[in-house]
Formats: sequence, structure tokens, C-alpha cells
Amino acid sequence: MIAHEETRGWQVVSVEKENPGFDLISRQPHPEDPETAIAVRFIEVKGRSTVGEVALTANEYKTADRLKQDYWLYVVFNCAANL
Repeated sequence: MIAHEETRGWQVVSVEKENPGFDLISRQPHPEDPETAIAVRFIEVKGRSTVGEVALTANEYKTADRLKQDYWLYVVFNCAANL
């Protein structure tokens, strides 16, 4: 997901170890001032080995409710690794 966001030209920071209710903060830099973000996404990433239901924790749900349209849920299906 980080590579996806960076491909879009956004700057990404992983915050999942801090448990804020999302995994990534992705910022779209202002074209004239890269230190200023003109848009921000707070992204929760869920991976599933097959196709199926996705559940949010209570913390993730509360955070999504608080952040509204700035909270994004990225779901990756069929991502099981063959080892």
C-alpha cells in the first residue's frame, strides 16, 4: 500500500506500531510547498488470504467515525503467500 500511495505522488508514514486506529498517514504535498499537505488520508490496511469479510476493531471503527471522509480502508484479497 505504501508503494501505491507513493506512485500517486503522496508521502507516506507507517504508524501502525502506535495503534492510532489506522496503519498509514498519506499526505498529498502542495505543488509549490512540499512541506504543506493539501490532502491527507488515514489508511487502515486489511489483508485476507482469500475473499471474505473484513472486520474493524473497536478502535479502528471509532477512528473511522471521527475522521469521516479522511479515513480510508484498503482491503487486499487473495494475498496468501506460498512458502
